[in-house]
Amino acid sequence: MGGIEKAFATMKKPVFIGFIVAGDPDKGTCIRIARALIAGGTDILELGVPFSDPVADGPTIQKADERALAAGTTPDTVFDIVREIRKESDVPIVFLTYYNIVHHRGIERFYRDAHDAGVDGILIADMPVEESEEICAVASGYRIDPIFLVAQTTSDNRMKKIIAKARGYLYLIAAFGVTGVRDQISENAIDLLHRVRRHTALPLALGFGISMPAHARICASAGADGIIVGSAIVEIVERNLQDTDVMERELREYVSAMKEA
Repeated sequence: MGGIEKAFATMKKPVFIGFIVAGDPDKGTCIRIARALIAGGTDILELGVPFSDPVADGPTIQKADERALAAGTTPDTVFDIVREIRKESDVPIVFLTYYNIVHHRGIERFYRDAHDAGVDGILIADMPVEESEEICAVASGYRIDPIFLVAQTTSDNRMKKIIAKARGYLYLIAAFGVTGVRDQISENAIDLLHRVRRHTALPLALGFGISMPAHARICASAGADGIIVGSAIVEIVERNLQDTDVMERELREYVSAMKEA
């Protein structure tokens, strides 16, 4: 049983998946942020590999990418961050990246380095399932779960293709558009959760726009296996760049509150 599968099988549902941009605002602070999230109760840590054109992300995460890149973050830096986390935690780690980053390094090398560092899953945000054959084969060889996105506009036929390739969990997009904090969870997101559940027993995690304890309660009541929070966490990082002690405390408290909900 892999780390992601074990997390969903053994932890109270829904599991909390916390997202940060690796290297934001710099390598050392990012490692402290990751530790704070884990201390607060994060069940799965999602690391965004910083990219100059993160088309799935809104302004908050785009600025985090810019900070990380300005600090000199490269894929090698991201692998180093994973290795540092692994020295004291076995929390499952998932990369959210874009295909150009993987292709530039070389698919085989990227997945080998990810495996050696301790990565459990990789989501390539701009990779269509129709073009995922090679990626999925390499991922399987390195025991890394390929994570896929499912949107409200995804047809049942295409969803079945995604389910056939996916491992670990499915990332269900709870809102139209890019990532970012929103006021409420739409009924369409819950409808999507129920629609996908009819086709698979894979864990289903809702993301995009989830930020408040009230959102967590709604997702839990609807039967979500996980909730994914990114922009709300990155906002805490951004507003406390000048005081990392406050940043760490607020991150721990935020995760704890979401877990309690």
